[in-house]
Amino acid sequence: MAVKTLTIDDQLISAREEQTVLEAAREAGISIPTLCELHGLGDIGACRLCLVEVTGIAKLQPACTTRVAEGMVVVTNSQRLQNYRRMIVELLFAERNHICAVCVANGHCELQDLGLAVGMDHVRYEYLSPQCQVDLSHERFGVDHNRCVLCMRCVRACDEIEGAHTWDVMGRGTASRVITDLKQPWGESQSCTSCGKCVLACPTGAIFRRGSTVSEMERDRWQLDFIVTAREKKQWII
Repeated sequence: MAVKTLTIDDQLISAREEQTVLEAAREAGISIPTLCELHGLGDIGACRLCLVEVTGIAKLQPACTTRVAEGMVVVTNSQRLQNYRRMIVELLFAERNHICAVCVANGHCELQDLGLAVGMDHVRYEYLSPQCQVDLSHERFGVDHNRCVLCMRCVRACDEIEGAHTWDVMGRGTASRVITDLKQPWGESQSCTSCGKCVLACPTGAIFRRGSTVSEMERDRWQLDFIVTAREKKQWII
């Protein structure tokens, strides 16, 4: 297994050649914000919050999908990146109807945490205020499209871990929505196994357990990584 030596924020570190910049940074104790990334799920670089500067490359690179290279020099927290991340978080808040005070994930929301981390005290952009539905047709869970940030973690958890392929995304741009079974009500889905992995994966209050009230949606997201690791190591085979 080849080892690569690179510099991240003036810190010389070593990483395995198959690792991403995000993984190498985390092992070195360097924090890079993310929203679409989750242990146990494949990386897609959708949220763009983990963009970093790489010397010699003009464009910003997503740390979650960029592999380490020998001699690579990476900057993760410049003023340019701070401004860019704040803009992204503000746009996420403006695109849907995120009213934290009445959200089931209030206090346990990754989007809310990111807002605090980037120093967001207001949104500079006009709120789109779309008419988003809340689907309560499932007997155990609900989906509130007002809270969705289109990270597609629910889609990947359902596809990669459960293998049910219930969730998908339809539409383009601000009209995009996560859907179940070709836009059928979730409760009418023929493929959903009611496993709850999509609930564990969701970073906001978009997918929730029915009956939850404000501040009750604590999630143990490491459960998904545990399931994947146990399967790979065949820990459940007797």
